[in-house]
Amino acid sequence: MATTPPTPQPRSDARGTLDVSGPSTQVNGTPAVSDRNSLSVGSNGPLLLHDTHLVDMLAHFNRENIPERRPHAKGAGAFGHFETTADVSQYTKAAVFQQGATTRMLARFSTVAGELGSPDTWRDVRGFALRFYTSEGNLDLVGNNTPIFFLRDPLKFPNFIRSQKRLPDSGLRDATMQWDFWTNNPESAHQVTYLMGDRGLPRSWRNMNGYGSHTYMWVNAAGDKFWVKYHFHTQQGVEGITNEAADRIAGQDAEFHRRDLFEAIERGEAPQWKLSIQVMPYEDAKTYRFNPFDLTKVWPHSDYPLIEVGTMTLDENPVNFFAQIDQAAFAPSNTVPGIGYSPDKMLLGRVFAYADAHRARIGPNFHQLPVNRPAVEQENHYSFDGPMRYEHSGNAPVYQTNSFGRPTADTQGPVDDGWEADGRMVRSAYELHAEDDDFGQPGTLVREVFTDAQRDRLVATVVGSLGGVEDPVLSRVFEYWTSIDATIGQRIREGKAAADDGGIDIGDTLSESQPPTG
Repeated sequence: MATTPPTPQPRSDARGTLDVSGPSTQVNGTPAVSDRNSLSVGSNGPLLLHDTHLVDMLAHFNRENIPERRPHAKGAGAFGHFETTADVSQYTKAAVFQQGATTRMLARFSTVAGELGSPDTWRDVRGFALRFYTSEGNLDLVGNNTPIFFLRDPLKFPNFIRSQKRLPDSGLRDATMQWDFWTNNPESAHQVTYLMGDRGLPRSWRNMNGYGSHTYMWVNAAGDKFWVKYHFHTQQGVEGITNEAADRIAGQDAEFHRRDLFEAIERGEAPQWKLSIQVMPYEDAKTYRFNPFDLTKVWPHSDYPLIEVGTMTLDENPVNFFAQIDQAAFAPSNTVPGIGYSPDKMLLGRVFAYADAHRARIGPNFHQLPVNRPAVEQENHYSFDGPMRYEHSGNAPVYQTNSFGRPTADTQGPVDDGWEADGRMVRSAYELHAEDDDFGQPGTLVREVFTDAQRDRLVATVVGSLGGVEDPVLSRVFEYWTSIDATIGQRIREGKAAADDGGIDIGDTLSESQPPTG
């Protein structure tokens, strides 16, 4: 089943306008009699069911939308390319990361909690989903604009998302519900500190970094294994906006970030990000001072410095948002030879959950849509039938192993991207490493990375988020922040006591010359 890279349909020009000169047609290809008037019994009479053009138009309209993503519903993206400029072959055999390789790619940016109609400038973590259409198949990195996350176990994820959504009775978002979840799960402290800091409100998608967040495995041609973290640093400069500016923009232009990216590319100002990686030797993970697979932790750069890999450039806007962005089905299960998973529990949970979400949202054959098809010369997979099936294997055997020449795979024994396990089945947190705790790294972020001005804004943001939060949750919020940093905790307690009488003006413009930890 030969495939080609996803490109605009050949009968569309650069702006997606159909290049046809004939009449409009019905969906079966016959000429439409009228796109203006329905068929009726007399000009004032009843409409007729056998007006198939009317029925097709209305029936399709009723089904135009597919269910929105549960998290990351609001977003947009663009196409571009990735160029590997450095030699990292000592770490991976993946073709996409061999020096000199240029690979077509797609990026989608999003908010986590907001629905489709929510403003782009609500304070939230931003999704940073990337697809590389490599010669060996699709490689997806589904990350965020922060190097960590709220949780370390996927069993908590549905509960976390519900706490950030809406109450079951009023249908309103609720600060008490959010803080109740966060403070009952102290592993969230590192990500919440990022979220309440300047990174929680990027000026634009072009002005934020992106991270693979999880720990991945890289394997080189000799079979040597390494643990890796991905860092995409914006070349436009890291910039944020204040709470006041974000609220104002939300009322004036709810699509601010989406418009900014699209118009920048239209102007020829293609945004770029530089990819660097942190590499941990395989054996180091067993004794490193932090658990390297804990998604709530970072690896300090002093221990594992950044190694440059290449540059990502977005220079091509979609010509049809629904077909090329809304139906894009990113999944961390999409890997290629030389890149594997790790014992990161959140990653392993997402490996199942993302592809399954696409099966429910789009259909079991979502992988056949042009935006999701791999750009390999030939496919030979044994998926079969299902609704909206387009590509197929003809009359070839639909089972394996078979006696009629259709190839099958049968690798046995240890896999090159695997790791050791002790074999016991348990329900427990990660085994602790020497410096593992929930509040140490967020405390370091506040004290050693944030500036005085950033700490001031952090306090103001947290205080502003506590409107309507009552005990026992409010008291636990104060304890939560005191555990991160005693001084910050006290300032938040005092700020909340004074906040009921007035607001805090923190200005409009924020920028960073250097990115914080991660």
